[in-house]
Order: sequence, then C-alpha cells, then structure tokens
Amino acid sequence: MHLSENEGIENYSFVVTGGLGFIGAALCLELVRRGARLVKAFDLRTHSPWSSQLSQYGVQLIQGDITNKQDVQKALRGSDCVFHLASYGMSGKEMLQYSRVDEVNINGTCHIIDACLDHQIKRLVYVSTPNVVYGGKEIVNGNENLPYFPIDDHVDPYGRSKSIAEQLVLKSNGRPFTKKNGKCLYTCAIRPAAIYGPGEERHLPRIIILTKLGLLPFRIGSPNVKSDWVYVDNLVLALLLASMGLLDDIPGREGHPIAAGQPYFISDGSPINSFEFLRPLLKSLDYDLPKTSLAVSHALLLGKIFWAFYSFLYPWLNSRWLPQPLILPAEVYKVGVTHYFSFLKAKEELGYVPMVSSKEGMAATIAYWQERKRRSLDGPTIWAWLFCVIGMSALFAAAYLPDYGPIPFIRTVHLFFFRSMLALKVIFVLAAAAHVGEAIYAWNVAKTIDPANARGWFWQTFALGIFSLRLLLKRAKK
Repeated sequence: MHLSENEGIENYSFVVTGGLGFIGAALCLELVRRGARLVKAFDLRTHSPWSSQLSQYGVQLIQGDITNKQDVQKALRGSDCVFHLASYGMSGKEMLQYSRVDEVNINGTCHIIDACLDHQIKRLVYVSTPNVVYGGKEIVNGNENLPYFPIDDHVDPYGRSKSIAEQLVLKSNGRPFTKKNGKCLYTCAIRPAAIYGPGEERHLPRIIILTKLGLLPFRIGSPNVKSDWVYVDNLVLALLLASMGLLDDIPGREGHPIAAGQPYFISDGSPINSFEFLRPLLKSLDYDLPKTSLAVSHALLLGKIFWAFYSFLYPWLNSRWLPQPLILPAEVYKVGVTHYFSFLKAKEELGYVPMVSSKEGMAATIAYWQERKRRSLDGPTIWAWLFCVIGMSALFAAAYLPDYGPIPFIRTVHLFFFRSMLALKVIFVLAAAAHVGEAIYAWNVAKTIDPANARGWFWQTFALGIFSLRLLLKRAKK
C-alpha cells in the first residue's frame, strides 16, 4: 500500500479512546501534526502527564466512561475514524478485577462498535494484544494465521476479554450502518508487542521501582527465552497506517480496503530476552539485574500464591496503600516463555517498517529515565530501610522504654551485645546524633546539587543515615 503520509488524516476528524494515556497521547499529537481537522481524546481521567500538552496542541479532551453508552455516543459523534485504545486489566492489581475487566474491554468495545454504526463512522482501528493467540505455549515467529487461544484456557481475564473484543471488532467489519445508506463500517486490529519509550507508565516504572527497592530477586526462565517489544513511535506509525488501510476510496481498491477485517502483529522486529532488554536501562540507573534464575514452574507457583493472596484482598485492590503484586501467572508467561511474531503481513499490506530501531528506542528511554532520576529523590533498597528503622527503634526501646510486651526480650538481646544499660543509652545517643549530623550535612549538599529535593534528602538521611547520604554524595560526584 503506497499512500501519501497524510492520506486519510488531513482534514479528517478522529477519536482516540484512552487518549490521555501514553500511546493515546502520542497518537493524538501525531494526528495533529499530520493535519487532522479535529482530534478528540476520550478518557475516564480528566488529567494525565500529557493532558496539558494535548490541550496546547488543540486536542479536545473529553472525559467519559467507555462503559457508559451515552458517553460513548456523545464522544464519537461527528468523527471519521476511531482508534480504540482504552482497556483495563493488563497487569498488576487490575488483572484480578474480573468484572471491571469485562465491563471495559468487552462491553466498552460493544459500545464503540454501536456508536460507529449509529454515527456512520467508516473506520475503526482496535488495539488488541498478542495474548489473543498466546497463552503460555511457545510461539516462534508466529503470524496472523494462528488460531485464537481457547477462551476458557486463558490464565487471566485480560487476555480472554481482549480476545472476545477483537473477534467482535473483526466480525463487525462490513456491517451496514444503522441508517441504511449502502455504506458500512470497516475494522481492523493491531496486536502490539510489549510497549516501551520515554514516559511509558505501565511496565517500566513498576520494574524500576521493584529493582530500586531490591524486590526483584530473580530472573524467570531460561536466558534463551525471547519476546517482542515495540517502541512508541513505531506503534503510532502502525496505527496510522492501519487507518489508511481502511480507506475505501483508494484507486483500484474501491469498496475493498486492504486492512478490512484483518489483524496485524506489530513490533520492532528484534526479539530478545526481556531481562537482557532491560539490562542497559537498569544499568544506566545504577541498578543491577538479579543474577539468580527461577524456573517457570516455580515462578508460576509463586504467581498463584500472589493471585490467591490479592484475591483475598479484593475489596482493597484500588487502595493506594496496597502495593502491586511481585508477579502474577500471566506475567510469568510474558517473560518466561518464548513468544514472538512476524510483522511481515503489516509490512506487505500496510507498508509498516519500524522507523526507530530497538537500540535508538532504548537510548531515548534511558535518557528519559536518567533525567527523571536526576530530578527525583533517590533512595536505597527496602532492606536498608528495614535495617535502619527497625534497628534504631529497637535500640531506643531497649535503652529507654519500660518493661512491657516484647521490650524485656529486646532489652535482653541488646544487653547480650552491649553488656550495660549505660552503654545502650550512650550508643543510641551517639547514633541519633550521627543521623542528625548526616541529615544537616545532606541538606546543605542538596541545596547546591538538588535544591528541589533538599528537604526530602534531609528527612531521608535523618531516618537512614549513611545509606541515604552515600547516594547523595554519589550524585554530587557525578
């Protein structure tokens, strides 16, 4: 398919569901750059890291719930093409919320299809997932001829719901509009690999936080395991090409868009072990990949334990105080079993070729995270926190608190090492004084090299002492 860069975009109107997200925002901005008449970002949120930039470039922000049919009808009215990106339950705690996953991914998609038919919107591009054909069994260089993974065999509601939704979208291809005028809806589905890039908000932040806290203790699976990744700009390009592939007025293909009813796998075309892919990023941030490996079977067992534990905490899954689970079964399959796909069909039919290589994409991602780390308060692992907080609390309790509850036992343990109460009190006073002195020194250093976080460095060093101060001095040295 050979079309101009702005074919089917310039002077057309678009709706992007999930438009305030990482991919949605990038897509909206590219549509504006290519001359779209109107771009609407339809999202449940009212604000995101990209909302100000979107408003600045003239993108219309529409707050609404994709599960509310009236909201969807209102948002899509007057559009020429819809990019349906909004979804729920891809990773973490969201995975366990079955009803919400189905409500958004299945019912929401039905509302999108109905609105397209009611408002005579000719083009619908659906963002799906490779999980519609993958469920934990190895796939090497797979293509679009692979059958759908059995619905009842999916290990998580996300993969199952996305499979149902994709099939609904593709089966809606060619459906006549509600107002019978001889025209119909054309649909296609894009199946992107794991997405990365500057500002990605789902996978990388979670991995980096776990590594920073020392809570990523092992790799999963063999070093030979490979999977796909796709850089944000490459995915945006694929989505635009897919929308062009649904045009029904291309000379020689009138009434028969090349992408109509078709799914497409999209990636950078460089399958790699996920842990090796992340190594340069983590190394650039002074974090280390774990050296030990865990077999997939053992990781699955651990994932099921976390699944059961978090299922018990279902009423509080949306609470901020509840951290993300370390690993869940579907995530074990994502990183522990080889599965990657060819984008040959997208290349031949849509003209898709990655515009950014994996090396270039990772370089941009590293630069973003290094700057983000430079502007934030760095901290040690959770083990350093536990050591300092528990250690100082226990020392204070042993030296000064009256005998109550576990205090006598704590005091006995400390006296075994320090021999006298006087020694305990002196050691606590000296340790506290050292923490105060280190905190004041950290505050003075931070005022010079990191003034925005000076207060944070003071309190963190007051709590952690040298464990925090050494990180600040390392930053000063750089």
